[in-house]
Amino acid sequence: MAENVFDRALYGLYERRLTRAVAGKQVPNHIGIMMDGNRRWARQVDAPPAHGHRAGADKIVDVLGWADQVGVKIVTLWMLSTDNLNRDPEELTALVRIIEDAVADLAASRRWRIRALGNLDLLPPSTASRLRAAEDLTRDVEGMTVNVAVGYGGRQEIADAVRSILSERAEAGETLEDVARTLTVEEITEHLYTRGQPDPELVIRTSGEQRVSGFLLWQSVHSEFYFCEAYWPDFRRVDFLRAIRDYTTRERRLGR
Repeated sequence: MAENVFDRALYGLYERRLTRAVAGKQVPNHIGIMMDGNRRWARQVDAPPAHGHRAGADKIVDVLGWADQVGVKIVTLWMLSTDNLNRDPEELTALVRIIEDAVADLAASRRWRIRALGNLDLLPPSTASRLRAAEDLTRDVEGMTVNVAVGYGGRQEIADAVRSILSERAEAGETLEDVARTLTVEEITEHLYTRGQPDPELVIRTSGEQRVSGFLLWQSVHSEFYFCEAYWPDFRRVDFLRAIRDYTTRERRLGR
């Protein structure tokens, strides 16, 4: 018992130290988070994957609150990839329901503005409808924007952007040769799911995996990456603050 009290005291001391370390520093305007490790966390406690996904969903509000406290303007949460759509149907059905409920709860709180990122046509109609409803409910909310990336894949996003450009240009009477001659990086950027938003300065991935996996593939070209060993349900405020502190110490060269 005394050891637990001592551990909590040390944790609190370290958390306050990290808070002071990032105070007054230039924090990222936009953070992307790859919420990885739910299934492995569940295996540790000999539970089904859905148990890990629920624990991961419960973590979201805490992390968004931490981001809001330090002044982050946009958080993009990767909740369901296009690859995830090929999972075992029973697990996928449970995961989609958990995501629907988590997003609905975020919207109902009206603390943050919700924006759905992804190809909603790949999702069950009921899921797409609930995501759009969350957007509508929070459209007038000021403050931090929360992008929920559901049915999201970086390659899919770029392909969808190019298709959108081709369709618009064709409707305007332009030929394929016209598009090929004049297509620019800026035009593709304006047709991404994140159009109108700045690129993420920091991308955090939990669970110890150190790869991009297609998350914000176009937008993260100059992002700083931070890889955390903790599984997503175990992600703590000190882990978040470490990521912010690490970001503030880096020299961002932006390709120069």
